[in-house]
Amino acid sequence: MSIQVDYFEQLVTAYIRGKLPFDQQDAALFSKPLSELADEEIRALIQLAQERELRLHRFKRTMELPRVRKVLGILQGIQPGNLLDIGSGRGAFLWPLLDRFPFLPVTCVDVLDYRIADIQAVRRGGMEQLNALKTDATALPFAARSFDVVTMLEVLEHIPDTQRALAEVCRVANRFVVLSVPSKEDDNPEHIHLFNQQRLQHLLEELGIRRTTFEYVPNHMIVVARIEQR
Repeated sequence: MSIQVDYFEQLVTAYIRGKLPFDQQDAALFSKPLSELADEEIRALIQLAQERELRLHRFKRTMELPRVRKVLGILQGIQPGNLLDIGSGRGAFLWPLLDRFPFLPVTCVDVLDYRIADIQAVRRGGMEQLNALKTDATALPFAARSFDVVTMLEVLEHIPDTQRALAEVCRVANRFVVLSVPSKEDDNPEHIHLFNQQRLQHLLEELGIRRTTFEYVPNHMIVVARIEQR
């Protein structure tokens, strides 16, 4: 099977090492720091993963979406000290984030066990700045202002109690909250809300957030909310 695919190399390597059992024959591939692996060693790990039918498609660079590129550009300007990503899912935003900010401490939360297990595998494989835990966005187990920036992309439209989720997000953020939501109706039955700019602005103002900016990419709205310093 061909391995000529453009992956997020350190991430796919970490995932492989976290998912596959330690191979004594190729001990160096599993024990070296990620940054010290040579190109041929990375290719060897990818080949091993393909032979064992480990699915790697989520780590393809070609999977990056316009809304993800926009948010990464926003974060480039913010330069977060640490970040909480809510609803990390299959990593459509998380993997490009870690590739762009390789030293950024990132904590991920999701409600699905297997999603958390995949992220934890990446940590085990060598991405030690990455943490993940299973929890609900409406009851985050973190102290107030724990994270410089909180991201919640394509999540809010799934949550019945949006006000409670937003209150939790704003509570644990120290400087910024970055949200994205669909900007028009679609056929996803799991989308139970459709937001416009006025509604989101009103929800945030009820939480004391006065400084917000709105940007648009095809079919999506991105909101950057600045947390007032107290």
